[in-house]
Amino acid sequence: MRTWTILLTLVLALSWGTPALAGSSHAGHGDISAPGHATMGHGLVEGTFSHHAEVEGVRAEFEVMSLAAMNMSDLEGNTHHIMVKFFHENMDRQIANVAGRIKVISPSGKEQVASLKDYGAIFAANFAFKEEGRYGVICLFKVDGQKHLVKFWYPHG
Repeated sequence: MRTWTILLTLVLALSWGTPALAGSSHAGHGDISAPGHATMGHGLVEGTFSHHAEVEGVRAEFEVMSLAAMNMSDLEGNTHHIMVKFFHENMDRQIANVAGRIKVISPSGKEQVASLKDYGAIFAANFAFKEEGRYGVICLFKVDGQKHLVKFWYPHG
């Protein structure tokens, strides 16, 4: 298990900094909401789905990836990895002290919930995406004592 965690951390660190992925989230900007709500953008590049949201002064950068595409497997049968990095809205420095959970809702309504694990200021959890269609992704997280919520759709299949 420790070897898997080290390997996952290495893959995450290398893939997050890849120039090809750096601008991938700008493919589908839109959904600019009313003041005080989230500003969002998302896109799909080379099998990695990216979603960025700014909510109440915090920027969250999500990536949804197939474990198979990462040449990885999960003993619990999970198929996908959701990573997120958090930043203060006006700073490029990552927020390292975050607690949170992600809920994924399948097209048929099945729910999965997992706590975000900290991999050195990159937070992640694994999920099983067994049906094709749109999955709801809901992330509730706490930064500096304040709770924040980000929701988005992930198109699987």
